Amino acid sequence: MKLVMGTSTRLPLAGVLRLGRPPEIWFKPALSVVVAVAPPNLALLMLGRLDLALYTMAGSLCALYAHNRPYAARARALACVVLGMLGGLATALVAASLTADAVVLVAVGSVLAAVQKVLCDATRIGPPGNVVLTFISSAALFAPQSLDQVPGHLAPAVAAGAWAWLVGMAPGLLRPHGPERRATAAALDAVATHAGTSGPGSAGEDRARTHATAAAAVQAARQSLYSAGRPSEARLALERLVVRAEVALAAPADADPGLLRTWARQVRGNRPVPEVDDLAVLGAELAPRSRPLWRRLGPLAPLAVRTALGCALAGYVSLALGIGRPYWALVTAASLYQANLTLTWGRGVQRVVGNLLGVLLFAALVPLAHTGEVALVLCCLALNFGAEALIGRNYWLGSVCVTPMALLITEFTGFQEPGRLITERVVDTLVGALVGLIAAVAVPDRAWQRVVRTERTAPRTLAATGRSQGRPHPDQRTDSDTTEGVRP
Repeated sequence: MKLVMGTSTRLPLAGVLRLGRPPEIWFKPALSVVVAVAPPNLALLMLGRLDLALYTMAGSLCALYAHNRPYAARARALACVVLGMLGGLATALVAASLTADAVVLVAVGSVLAAVQKVLCDATRIGPPGNVVLTFISSAALFAPQSLDQVPGHLAPAVAAGAWAWLVGMAPGLLRPHGPERRATAAALDAVATHAGTSGPGSAGEDRARTHATAAAAVQAARQSLYSAGRPSEARLALERLVVRAEVALAAPADADPGLLRTWARQVRGNRPVPEVDDLAVLGAELAPRSRPLWRRLGPLAPLAVRTALGCALAGYVSLALGIGRPYWALVTAASLYQANLTLTWGRGVQRVVGNLLGVLLFAALVPLAHTGEVALVLCCLALNFGAEALIGRNYWLGSVCVTPMALLITEFTGFQEPGRLITERVVDTLVGALVGLIAAVAVPDRAWQRVVRTERTAPRTLAATGRSQGRPHPDQRTDSDTTEGVRP
């Protein structure tokens, strides 16, 4: 079933909620966020200061980012995320200390949301993108605050952010080339699948689909390898395997799917990387050279306007309806905006369904969470794990855990009446989704779509194009993160 807008935009209803396969490393970000969140929250529990949990959560949730990046690139990405989180939090706390006017605070939150969205898209930081940043900064705007308290509230966020950075980097001690290995194995498997559909009798649609998947996997492996820092023996061996995958993609009829899958199995884990002969193949530029950040920000101006407009309108409608926490509507609007209206619509449907089911889960958990602060902290930890474990299958499924987690976080300062929290969250979800979609329709996104197509179009394979072989620009960024992260 589809809704049709205009002459060319179709808004699908069927398939939006379909569950996909779980990501290969779904358990790693799920465990990482628990390890990042648990020590700060348990420390606050022992100190009797759970009222500071919002600030430690700001730093801890940075552990959600960059799990598919090689460790050299991950160190830079996580540092940028922590600094961005602290910058947004500091701005929100200062604004909250200077005024209690909800109209002004919604305006500040909308501008912050637009800045966070544009910077995350321009830098291609990957999931969970801007929404976690916007959730924290928007919630902080409506936390009672005085100017002299700001440094004391930023300090736990700084400490938790540093801990989250260490948690994100810790797996590199055991598997220093883990992300590159996974990307290479995924490329080999995808090309093997394509080679298996290239024989006589295979449907053209299946071949086109598997070719597109394999080309994207090969490109992700290349980008992962070239963002991994200094060349090493293991990395050079992985590069040779990716070249083999590219050649097989160019000539699938001559490829051996069994051999490709064998190489993929050997690459995973810590076993030695299979050694293959170098191939004297023709090459191509593997990805567009990274443009300066300021040049990538310009075409995203319509996106900034759309985000600011949608968030502001959602917040003001929520205020007009008498909702005490308009930031929920603001965050809902900020979470919708994707590369085109069809994807934005799909995200809206997923968010509404996930949030409505999530408030039901919250209603079921409240009696347990209200038995004491220990139970409250443990419930939040379990929901953190569940959200990150499930959200890779579909955004709505993860939102079922994210919604009660976000509601329970508001209770760290004291238990509240569940019926009011549930009503406000449902109303704000519906308001944010509806108003956010209206803003997406009102502000054209053609320029943004051109940028997305330019940045993400996979180049042709090495053997197929006939250009001279060469390495991509050293500043080329990785964009290999494909799974969705936690979205409050």
